[in-house]
Amino acid sequence: MLRVASVDKRFSAEGPLVLDDLDLSVGQGEFVSLLGPSGCGKTTLLKIVAGLLPPTAGKVFLEGKESSEPSRDKAMVFQHFNLLPWRTTINNVAYGLEVQGVAKAERLEKAAQFLQLLDLEGYENHYPSQISGGMKQRVGLARALATEPRLMLMDEPFGALDALTREYLQDELAKIAASQNLTVLFVTHSIDEAIYLSDRIVVMGNNPGRILLEYPVPFERPRTTTVVRADPRFAELRNQVWLLLEEEKAGR
Repeated sequence: MLRVASVDKRFSAEGPLVLDDLDLSVGQGEFVSLLGPSGCGKTTLLKIVAGLLPPTAGKVFLEGKESSEPSRDKAMVFQHFNLLPWRTTINNVAYGLEVQGVAKAERLEKAAQFLQLLDLEGYENHYPSQISGGMKQRVGLARALATEPRLMLMDEPFGALDALTREYLQDELAKIAASQNLTVLFVTHSIDEAIYLSDRIVVMGNNPGRILLEYPVPFERPRTTTVVRADPRFAELRNQVWLLLEEEKAGR
């Protein structure tokens, strides 16, 4: 589905290498998390895949075709909600469809469907200032899903939320990804979140950004947080990832 081939990134000709000869493949319907220390280039890689940043070298392919610019096949959900404050909830969700030139009646109908999917019925005419942080993030997710992307790119979308809201939205995302057969590339700093959501965890190191190791996640779907956390394999995998990150931090 997605292939990142030998990607390098510098932000200036004389600047440091941010990403170094990075290769990554993600299969159709796979949920892959990028995990690593701050500054290792996770968000930079996500923006390159989205077509928001050009690589210095290398290429990105989507379903076998080079993909160097934003397209309808890709949608990105950011850590910050980025909702338009003068638009109601339903019009925020419909915004991506509006940009694509979808007729008003059709885009509002589709936006309403995704508001229902994310349990936001009754809030269609609320403005961002009138809803909670968790609801804002659900609106952002609904906006991305409404464009029916083939690839969802998510940059720490739950990082600013409280623990309970975060776990609730993790469950919702897992259900939606499965029901929509979404391919997801997900950036997080949380090992627990990566294990719970992912089919595979890609651990990155820094100076320069590169892939250290990949870990398959051994849990079948559907999953529940309590069952996964109680499984001895959860603690074992968490410890493996933690030790790798500690070794990278220590420079060994």
